[in-house]
Amino acid sequence: MGNEAGERAGIAERAASAGADRALALFRGELDVETKANPSDVVTEADRDAQRAVFDAIHSGYPDDPIVGEEDDALKEVPEEGPAWIVDPIDGTANYVRGNPIWCTSVAAVVDREAVAGATILPALGESYVADDSTARLNGEPISVSERSDPAAAQVATTLWWGFMEGENHVETIGRLGRRFGDIRRFGSAQATLAMVASGTVDAAASPITPNSWDSVAGVQLIRNAGGVVTDIHGDRWEVGSEGLVASNGHLHDALLDAMQ
Repeated sequence: MGNEAGERAGIAERAASAGADRALALFRGELDVETKANPSDVVTEADRDAQRAVFDAIHSGYPDDPIVGEEDDALKEVPEEGPAWIVDPIDGTANYVRGNPIWCTSVAAVVDREAVAGATILPALGESYVADDSTARLNGEPISVSERSDPAAAQVATTLWWGFMEGENHVETIGRLGRRFGDIRRFGSAQATLAMVASGTVDAAASPITPNSWDSVAGVQLIRNAGGVVTDIHGDRWEVGSEGLVASNGHLHDALLDAMQ
């Protein structure tokens, strides 16, 4: 993609920054919180305001491109062909409404359902992750996945969300991971978690269920560009719609796949 990927990465970063700035301005303020289908799945006016800011930034550069996203009037399925954008204005809204700083605005650019750029901004933590078609950076500096290869010393995070799984299945997944790896975490924001894998602050992440595109595509691009591996739970290359998501530094991938079976 070359220059085109660079241009889309620039728009992704500007759009994610615009949404993140809007969300940060409302963070820890008084918000009306609405409940979706599940009591723990919430949305606020900050989500909608941030999404409008993201949309405006994307349309300033690519006015005719379709946009896929979690909230309101965005498309819900990634087009099979052509360019598109995938947006999560606040990934980690449950954290956001509680004043927890682990949340982000995430934007990915795809062509024919393949990512060419992505940006994940964690404004409350001052972290800006950006990927084009070959590089991954945090606050402008190159990043890479960790080199840790001993499962007993590894930190693995789940990107699954309790509301999407039966409680016993969730506990079983955590148990399988806990028996194989040294430390298990859950941060409450899938895109933030994937960004941590890309930067090497977490060694791997996994979910047995199919993630939404807005919870995954930007982070997958970051990890791959940072030298990591992302597959489905069967070990095949991950793509939009794949069953599950298994992301690692590569050294831990076989052990992680085994634990997810």
